[in-house]
Amino acid sequence: MKRSILIISATILLGALAAPAGEHAEAANIGESMAVSSFALDNMFLFVCALLVIFMQPGFAILEAGLNAAKNTVNILFKNVMDLCLGALLFFLVGYSFMYGDPLLGGWIGWSGFGIDTELSEAAGGGVLHPQLNWFFQAAFAATAATIVSGAVAGRMKFVSYLVYSAVLTALVYPISGFWTWGGGWLDAMGFHDFAGSAIVHAVGGFAGLAGAIALGPRIGRFGPDGTPRAMPGHNLTFAALGVFILWFGWFGFNPGSQLAISGLEDVNAIAQVAVNTILAAAAGGLFAMFATWIAFGKPELTMALNGVLAGLVGITANCDIVSNPAAIAIGAIAGLLVVGGVKLLDRLRIDDPVGAWPVHGLCGIWGVLAAGIFGGADLGVQALGGFAIAAWAFVAMLILFFILKGLGFLRVEAEEELRGLDIGEHGEEAYSGFQVFSTQ
Repeated sequence: MKRSILIISATILLGALAAPAGEHAEAANIGESMAVSSFALDNMFLFVCALLVIFMQPGFAILEAGLNAAKNTVNILFKNVMDLCLGALLFFLVGYSFMYGDPLLGGWIGWSGFGIDTELSEAAGGGVLHPQLNWFFQAAFAATAATIVSGAVAGRMKFVSYLVYSAVLTALVYPISGFWTWGGGWLDAMGFHDFAGSAIVHAVGGFAGLAGAIALGPRIGRFGPDGTPRAMPGHNLTFAALGVFILWFGWFGFNPGSQLAISGLEDVNAIAQVAVNTILAAAAGGLFAMFATWIAFGKPELTMALNGVLAGLVGITANCDIVSNPAAIAIGAIAGLLVVGGVKLLDRLRIDDPVGAWPVHGLCGIWGVLAAGIFGGADLGVQALGGFAIAAWAFVAMLILFFILKGLGFLRVEAEEELRGLDIGEHGEEAYSGFQVFSTQ
């Protein structure tokens, strides 16, 4: 294949050198036409991938709803809708400029004014991206980072406090740490590698969710008087499984889309490797999480296997462009084991994370950037520093915000409202009319 391309290229070049002036002009027109075609193809690819990432929003919504009580379904769906509404507007107004603007304060933050930069952007493979479509793709990532927290704080957080959190994360917290690497900041200068956001997107959301879970405290009845964890099963595992399948599908916009171009031979080769590594890691994560629960508890557990799939996806996101297929399987398998251990660790610490957001996105997000050093040849010390810095930034910033809201009395709903369900207390609506013990009717 490569030999054929070289022969064709040499033939075109020799023909152009020997051609009369009129044919030189024709060759120039052909070159311009090819450039236009590449521009169109790269940007259409980016558009489709952005749609896949946005399609992950309903995946998160129904996954989180399925893993929680029926009485909180409206609240969870509402939060996921608002993540995209707030995220798109705030990332347009300030977030994108903080993340991709001109460096300020020694590479710690960017700024280029409000709105979208009108200059064309250069893709990884040398292509050119339309500024509107480049923003569209990046905005989808910002909304994804925000919505991870929804499941971790489910069942006891006031809706208004969630809106405040979502606004702060998409406008400030996510863009600032994103600038450190993707915007050309200090971590980028050190060579930190996070191809599609194991740390930049997922660890930010996972550690923000951990901060929220700590500040809120556990749901009523989640732990016994002696600290023994009590299961609070989700009301619809069909929803949960469908949500994971949607997320898995959307991830092929998340990871391959981060190549940002498809018109060149190198881009196609990279996308092929990224896509295969993505599915292999997810499959290994689900399989090994299933094995771990089967061995530990005597029966295979669906919810843990579903989280294992997501753990594998998060773990491969940072390194899918630089690791081999066998390494991708190993990365996903380790992520599947980590998520099981992470869930059990939270139980021991009496931290209530209803959907396992921190084990999946926080713990395995850090694993993803470390795996880029272990399996992909990135500098392991830089990877560890970058992962810790991003996680610490998100955790500390959000913990401060959540405790401020708690001090003002805006963080957690009253016990009666929590028992009755946030759907009725916060919204006056039911997802399943007439089904709940407490009803609006």
